[in-house]
Amino acid sequence: MDLPREGTVLARRHEHKRVLIYSHDSFGLGHLRRCRAIAHSLVEANSALSVLILSGSPIIGSYDFRSRVDFVRVPGVIKLRNGEYVSLNEHIDIEETLSMRSSIIRHTADIFDPDLFLVDKEPLGLRGEVGDTLSLLRRRGVPLVLGLRDVLDDPDALEAEWERKGAASALLQYYDEIWVYGLKAICDPLAGIDLPPSVRRRVTYTGYLRRKAPAPVPAPEIPAIGEEEFLLVTPGGGGDGDALVDLVLRAYEYDPRLPLPALLVFGPFMLPERRAAFAARAARLERIRAITFDARIETLMVRAAGVVAMGGYNTFCEMLSFDKKALFVPRTVPRREQWIRARRAAELGLATMLLEEEGADPRRMAAALRGLVDQPPPSAVVMAGLLDGTQRVDRLVRGWLDRGRRARSPLAEAIEA
Repeated sequence: MDLPREGTVLARRHEHKRVLIYSHDSFGLGHLRRCRAIAHSLVEANSALSVLILSGSPIIGSYDFRSRVDFVRVPGVIKLRNGEYVSLNEHIDIEETLSMRSSIIRHTADIFDPDLFLVDKEPLGLRGEVGDTLSLLRRRGVPLVLGLRDVLDDPDALEAEWERKGAASALLQYYDEIWVYGLKAICDPLAGIDLPPSVRRRVTYTGYLRRKAPAPVPAPEIPAIGEEEFLLVTPGGGGDGDALVDLVLRAYEYDPRLPLPALLVFGPFMLPERRAAFAARAARLERIRAITFDARIETLMVRAAGVVAMGGYNTFCEMLSFDKKALFVPRTVPRREQWIRARRAAELGLATMLLEEEGADPRRMAAALRGLVDQPPPSAVVMAGLLDGTQRVDRLVRGWLDRGRRARSPLAEAIEA
């Protein structure tokens, strides 16, 4: 069999561009789902592009990926409530795990040789694990971009965290651009962070990432839901969603005559014993049904009459994309991210918000669920560029790929000097 000639391979490599995306994924589904949405949008917009996602998510294999999107899973870690990390494999020390992760990330980048490197949220990665990779790709002139969700945390807490991690210095040293997947008119994730003007000028607000419902596939019917309208209750990954599920169950236990049935999606990271206890309570309620996880939760959201959630980034994007009435019950620890986003959404009339301590009164939670039925959809509020995120990211990526690596050389030379 004749092998491709080296020149032919190089020509094809020149024509076909590659984007590498890093997502640390120590907890939950948020980072993975955001990066997956971006990757799918990129390959849909550009038939001569491939995307590889580096992820630490233990359930990344549960999701389907478009053609020309693939992933490399690095060893997983879990972030404890005290801020420390431990390995998912209890027999491997965390330092060994971090060393393996860093090595896999660097060697993957070396061999994949991307034309653009997009890092999600953490400028230096988990515990600095992306630093060597950033240095390697910078030397090759590869454009380096940091992608941020619309809210990171309370400004005071974020400032202390970034100071500890050396994040601001990393922005100055490595990144060509910083893309915020939101609108400054809603939230500024870098508010309160002391950044030099040269870094501020690299920030671009893209708008929120529009989501699409996946093509329908045969799926088991949810008992007693059928084609009936329902409220979708989703705590995302579920690892910190106990309070939301409990409050909704208590409301239906208090008032079984609530106008719409509810479908609870516990999430794959909810503790098994908590999930079992909630499922037992749900089984005793005529108007509640529950499932553990659905990797195509967008299909459920499209069908739902309204959404009850914690206010995470992906749920917010989906609520806007599918124009769904939403009630947010945000957490406030260990981060205030959800609370900040939910508060702004409520102020703008995009959704309603109920604090956990308010929802602890089942009468108030039941009233909020009743009110959701008559609440205006988010489309009642007109905001220019609100859902332009995926299109804007597509254009930004295409711009860097069209310019090529040499376009980055002035910044690279300035940094090296």
